[in-house]
Amino acid sequence: MLASITTVLPPDITGVIDTLSPPLLERMEEIRVRVNRPLELMIDGSPYFPSYIVTATDAIHILNKISKHSIYALEEELKRGYITITGGHRVGLAGKVITERGKVKAIRDVSSFNIRIAKQKIGVAAPLMPYLYEKGRWLSTMVIGPPQTGKTTLLRDLARIMSSGSEDKRVASCKVGIVDERSEIAGCVHGIPQHDLGQRVDVLDGCPKAEGMMMMIRSMSPDVIVVDEIGRMEDSEAVMEAVNAGVGLLMSVHAFSFDELKSRPSLREILSYRAVKRFVELTRSNGPGSIKRIVNEMGEEIYREEGVRR
Repeated sequence: MLASITTVLPPDITGVIDTLSPPLLERMEEIRVRVNRPLELMIDGSPYFPSYIVTATDAIHILNKISKHSIYALEEELKRGYITITGGHRVGLAGKVITERGKVKAIRDVSSFNIRIAKQKIGVAAPLMPYLYEKGRWLSTMVIGPPQTGKTTLLRDLARIMSSGSEDKRVASCKVGIVDERSEIAGCVHGIPQHDLGQRVDVLDGCPKAEGMMMMIRSMSPDVIVVDEIGRMEDSEAVMEAVNAGVGLLMSVHAFSFDELKSRPSLREILSYRAVKRFVELTRSNGPGSIKRIVNEMGEEIYREEGVRR
């Protein structure tokens, strides 16, 4: 998992990470590199600072590696503020922003990097199947949770299950279209998914969600469309278009609960139309991806994790 990450890191930082025990390495979620400041590792949602101060040379090394010594080749990625590297890991960037006519043109003098470690957990979504699959079809589902609760990991595994099907569970495979605006679900590099998503998946990488959902419907006739982190009004309008076209939806949203969604104007139509049939709330109570509860379109609780208070 870390092999593709260490290829872009300077030897000194790689050496620091190599001193960590295997259990810590397994639980590491992010590597934050900031020039002239301590190296920061996020482990189980908490910061850990090994005794190493990042240098400007370290930053140049990382930038050269992720750009393959051609920063101009990454012009579009730099506008978005992140780059996806082999293995599906996302490298966020911060520094001097260059604008043109009020829009971001590029990021120069990069001084901060956030390497988010992509972890595919095969089978993590299997317990959800009895609640999300009904009468031979997948119910439109929204995965809810604050940052770093495992929303994208869960979406990824659900997409794999939908695409592959399950003979044991009598679940047929279906055509899955992923609109991966931030290159996190599939982790594409040069358009090729770096994660196991099954055989019947088509990916629009780096494409805006609203536009991409319509492109998928017109060109790839998916049974289910998967998108990450909806929230804008245009996203909701595209969701309603997909529902009216008879396409199933699997999506995630930043929120703490189903009840919080009710106060969001951009999601009001989706909720009032009852276009989404299942809402899965996530927590970190037992690590990322812990299911707090599942609610149906009526707001009725149909599952709750043991030990979680009402």
